[in-house]
Amino acid sequence: MKKIIGLIALTLSAASFAAPKAQWLTVDNDVLAKIRPKLNKSVQTLFSAQGASVVKLTQAEVEQLSETIHNELHRCGGFIAHESFEEAQSALSFQGDMYFAKGAIFADYTIDQSVLVAPMVAQVNEPSIREMIIKLSSFNTRYYKSETGIKSSEFIRDTWTDLSKHRSDVKVELYKHPSWPQASIIMTIAGSEKSDEIVIVGGHADSIAGMFGGSGKAPGADDNASGIATITEVIKVLMNSNYKPKRTVQFMGYAAEEVGLLGSKDIANSYKAKGSKVVGVMQLDMTLNKGTADQDIVMMADFTNGAQNEFLGRLIDEYVKVKWGYSRCGYGCSDHASWTAAGYPASMPFESTMEDINKKIHTANDTLQNAGGDAKHAAKFAKLATAFVVELAK
Repeated sequence: MKKIIGLIALTLSAASFAAPKAQWLTVDNDVLAKIRPKLNKSVQTLFSAQGASVVKLTQAEVEQLSETIHNELHRCGGFIAHESFEEAQSALSFQGDMYFAKGAIFADYTIDQSVLVAPMVAQVNEPSIREMIIKLSSFNTRYYKSETGIKSSEFIRDTWTDLSKHRSDVKVELYKHPSWPQASIIMTIAGSEKSDEIVIVGGHADSIAGMFGGSGKAPGADDNASGIATITEVIKVLMNSNYKPKRTVQFMGYAAEEVGLLGSKDIANSYKAKGSKVVGVMQLDMTLNKGTADQDIVMMADFTNGAQNEFLGRLIDEYVKVKWGYSRCGYGCSDHASWTAAGYPASMPFESTMEDINKKIHTANDTLQNAGGDAKHAAKFAKLATAFVVELAK
């Protein structure tokens, strides 16, 4: 989950990459209410809709906003940066892409692929998910402007490449961003019949700890080595099963989520500009820590697609057979928001309700041991994501 740390942290690293400007913001109204007394009285709400508002802040005020979110609200994210007022206003418009993405039906959600899905789900292996979490969290930090952040993305690329090396219809590549050094990772399995239609499963590849994110130890085992490890297990199962989808399937590891959804926003906006037909997006951000006693998988109901969320619930009942429910994570809390803002259907199954969120994230204590020592909880999400891909990419 993202903790937007402000532009102070950006000065700590490679000067060759320009820091993204973040002056026009769409801000969660609850967050804005908390920080309002601390802002300059000249700061005005310029537009408000869908539980968020457009404001224009100075760099110092952006830093204060970040600190308030982390220290006082104890929650994830809460705002998204935009390049102009027009872009920010459009993101919240009830006639805009976000409004469409939350309510439209994008696919046939019939569940009828059990002959394929059931044996794949049975292959999900907790030890291999755990092993990937350990490898990723062994990087001192995966901060998006650090050398180890760069290397960790290359490690993910190499891992996914190795899993798919026997397939000529699979491509793994780094997606380079112009304003920071860490790349995103995209794996593509070409569709055999409807290759122009795309199903996406993603999670962020970066980690962060403390206000000065580039210098602190940030193992990020739960946030979000667990999500990337879960995706890696899905890839492994699909490759071992020689699965060939009719629709194109893409797996993504996003750079720079922790500083404002930057990587996923860059990619989602590029797909929008190209007119790409994305029929479904799943975000896996934190799958390791079972924080809610009576629910195993919790769907974020806000800023997601309602019909697709209901589809995921039925997939859980059919293939995972665990208890699930709904919660709300607020505006812009993870990369699914980038796809929703671009007009695409996105869902975010999460490890707990937001009230029970892992309090050790964004610290040096976000380790496998502090989340139970195994990946049994994450395995449930690997089963769900496998079912999501096979049932939707038909």
